[in-house]
Amino acid sequence: MTESQPPPDRPFLKKVFLSPDEQRLRAGWRLVIQTILLIVFSLCAGIPVGLLLLIPDLELPDGVFLALNQVVSIFATTLSVYLARRFLDKRSFSSLGLKLDKWTAIDIFAGIVITFFIMGFIYLIECGLGWLTFDGFAWETDPLITVLGGSLGMFVVFIFVGWNEELLSRGYHLQTIASGLNMFWGVIISSAIFGLLHLGNPNATWVSAAGIFFAGLFLAYGYLTTKQLWLPIGLHIGWNFFEGVVFGFPVSGLDIYRLIRITVEGPELWTGGAFGPEAGLVVLPGMLLGVALIYAYTRFMRKTDP
Repeated sequence: MTESQPPPDRPFLKKVFLSPDEQRLRAGWRLVIQTILLIVFSLCAGIPVGLLLLIPDLELPDGVFLALNQVVSIFATTLSVYLARRFLDKRSFSSLGLKLDKWTAIDIFAGIVITFFIMGFIYLIECGLGWLTFDGFAWETDPLITVLGGSLGMFVVFIFVGWNEELLSRGYHLQTIASGLNMFWGVIISSAIFGLLHLGNPNATWVSAAGIFFAGLFLAYGYLTTKQLWLPIGLHIGWNFFEGVVFGFPVSGLDIYRLIRITVEGPELWTGGAFGPEAGLVVLPGMLLGVALIYAYTRFMRKTDP
């Protein structure tokens, strides 16, 4: 019998740039190129919005400006991820967890419902401890058209946000890092990046970035239990909508239209202050409840094919 020969040593440049098991770039380089594409597409798509803001005496409501930014983000994020996935990863776009089947709408709906209980639980904790004061409902002071327009408009904006951030963070970032290292580090590093990306939000601090990191872990759990992005997309949409519009908290530092008007006065370490619950310790029991609800949904209600 002849001994098997060791594989020939690869040239230095191939070691640096190419994956050892496939003819494609290493995960780190793929992430770098996707990020460059995202920045370029964002700048190009943002030019019309920038020109719009230069019009004299034009005052856009905060909700409209936020929606325009998300439209730009949809274009830049989706196109950059699609091109990177198709031509750098050499995988299909749907393989990121975007398979369309009977569970697509159910997962999104389940994620939205789960976050109602999370944010309602956080509201009850702060209310029970005397950390917030209920000031009234929006329809007591605003016309019905304003209430409906503000609520539905923000829901649409949060659909955009849920798609953009989950496609990028639990989609391309998590799965590309996992392909180069492993799933554990994919979840940890992508969640850390997710937290850092929110440092540009109003009232953001390193404490809020840590809170967003844990939120990233929570959303990653939704992906890991289904291997699809639809559940975390639903969780992301519902989280923002119920946190801000329904229960009246700031949404990652943003002050948006609210149906319930409250004043938060409790200790900032626990409530998160002007950034919202994600920057406070109160978010941890809320996320634990969410993990239990995700487990119950995926274990007892969602029958996933092998």
